[in-house]
Amino acid sequence: MQILVLVLGMVLLPKVCALKCYECIPSGSCNARTRDCPSNTQCGSARTISNMGGSEYKFIGRTCVPSDQCFSGSVNFGFVQTVFNTMCCTSDLCNSQDSPDWSISSPNGKKCFQCDGNDCTKTLTCNGNEDYCISAAVPLGGQTTKLKGCTSKMICSGIQTAQISGFIGEEISCCRGDLCNSASSTTAHHLLFVAPLISLILFS
Repeated sequence: MQILVLVLGMVLLPKVCALKCYECIPSGSCNARTRDCPSNTQCGSARTISNMGGSEYKFIGRTCVPSDQCFSGSVNFGFVQTVFNTMCCTSDLCNSQDSPDWSISSPNGKKCFQCDGNDCTKTLTCNGNEDYCISAAVPLGGQTTKLKGCTSKMICSGIQTAQISGFIGEEISCCRGDLCNSASSTTAHHLLFVAPLISLILFS
């Protein structure tokens, strides 16, 4: 009986004990600071790259991450596309390396509506694992700016949508199927700050 208790303890103890992970938003050495993480998290390293009009915004960070935030995916509004890649692990200080680059693959045949200025009837070809359409409403200067485009299924999960809404507006919806995010015209104008804000969705 004592042996059984010992064996169960050895199996279950690692799952109960909290991990120690590296935590940083790089501004020097990324392995200089550690954190005791909540028991329901893993160690994670994330890389986010946004491209807009030839400009690239990068975010690389490490911290404790819930398992449902360990994913690779992208969101594409046409004028800005953001790629996320999170690498997670389950031992102390295992997130010592930066998450690798994750590039968008070729078009997948799906299409969604996108906004171009005040016209939201343009169509956008989705890439890679962008298998959902997304619509967002961003409050700006007393007006609401509409964003439409393609996104990955994981971006549309409950927790990811909640995080995105904290940065780009409270009204976000996803749907699956070609052009399911309904075309409409709006008073939208280009948002030069959208790319860097989207880059901070993870690890906020």
